[in-house]
Formats: sequence, C-alpha cells, structure tokens
Amino acid sequence: MKLSGLLAVFFLLCIQWSGFGISHPKPACRYPPSQWCRSLEIAIECRVQKQCMEVNATRPNQAVPPVSVTLYYESLCPDCREFITQQLFPTWTMLQDIMAVTLVPYGNAKVHPNSPFTCQHGEPECRGNMIEACILHLTEQSLAFHIIYCMESSADVLSAAQPCLQLYAPSVPWSRVDSCVKGDLGYQLMHANALMTRALNPAHTHVPWITFSGFPTQQSVGVKPPACTGASVRLDRSFC
Repeated sequence: MKLSGLLAVFFLLCIQWSGFGISHPKPACRYPPSQWCRSLEIAIECRVQKQCMEVNATRPNQAVPPVSVTLYYESLCPDCREFITQQLFPTWTMLQDIMAVTLVPYGNAKVHPNSPFTCQHGEPECRGNMIEACILHLTEQSLAFHIIYCMESSADVLSAAQPCLQLYAPSVPWSRVDSCVKGDLGYQLMHANALMTRALNPAHTHVPWITFSGFPTQQSVGVKPPACTGASVRLDRSFC
C-alpha cells in the first residue's frame, strides 16, 4: 500500500466526515471569543451570527464514530519515524475530534523459538518497540501518542524515552515502564502486537503500514466538509 503524504491522509479523513470548519472573525464586542456563539444575542452583538451558523452547521456529528487509523510500524525505521513526525501526528493534532489512532509497534519483527524477537534494525529496535508498547499500555492514549512523537522526533529514540515520559506523563514513573520492558508484561504486549500484525489481510509488505477503519485502502465514501476542499498532493515515499 502506497500512501500520499500528509495531505492525502488529511483528504482520506475529510471525505469520511462532514464536519470541521474554522472561522476567524475579529469583531469588537464585550465578550471573549469563546463566548461568541454561546447565544444568538451575543452572536448578533459581536456581529458573528453568520460565522456561528457555519460553525454549528459544520461541527462533527458526534453520533458518527471517528475514523479509525491504525499504524503498524517499527520504532527505529527511518520511514516510520518520518511518517509519524511529519504526517500522522500533525494530522491527528488537527483532526483528533474525528480521528482515532492506534499504534502497533512491531512491524517486520519476527518471533523465533530460541529468542523472543528479532527486529529489522537490530536489538535496539526491539527494545524501542517494547518501550513504546509499554508506554501505550501504561498511559492514556493521547498522552502516549505525544510521548512516542517526542521519542521518534528525537535524535536518539531510546535515550529520549525517559525524558519524554517525564515531560508528558510525569505521574507515571520510569520504573513502571522499565519493569514492563524487563518483565513478562512487555513480552505479552509484543506478542499481542505480533498477532495483530500477522492478522492483517492482506498481509503487510512494508512499514509504515496504515489501515483506515481496518482496511488498507484509499477508497472512501462521503461528502467532503468545507475544510477539505483543497486538492491532494502525491509525495514520493519509501518504506522499511
């Protein structure tokens, strides 16, 4: 499966939703911007009734479940790191109200009878995969994504793990992650990721491997919201 860049991901998500609009009116009134659409009277006074109507009309339909995006990746794969830091995380930051991301650190790793795992980029990658799996297990999902983004955007992914955890989840001591990595829990999490990866149909051929609502496809049905009227741009990509 070949993907476009950030704009392609943005386009795929947008065509499955009919919400998400942004306006930037600058009226002079006695109410702060957060209150402009609180009532019709305030909207009229602040001269933003048109913008408030547009916001209400394009707000995501909360009855519709968010688009599910699952990334199968490796912690030290250069192309996975680029995809996470330059495409997936920025897109999620903009569209997290309509986008649910699941991260599966395993990728092209393999399980062998005489050793727990071997990884495409060596033992450090196996450790990185397990650290990120433990972080995903021990922290709230959005915090875990911030931590993993922090790690993957650093010069040294493994060395960044502890300070990134402290930055975004200071209530979670590093000792819990370290115990997870060194104990049975870490291996159980990696086996679960292995099963998820091997269950892909069609099977993955490279990483990063991305599925939308369970399907590795760019085909989608829906009406594009106003925020998604731009044309998609195809970018050259490489894979691990």
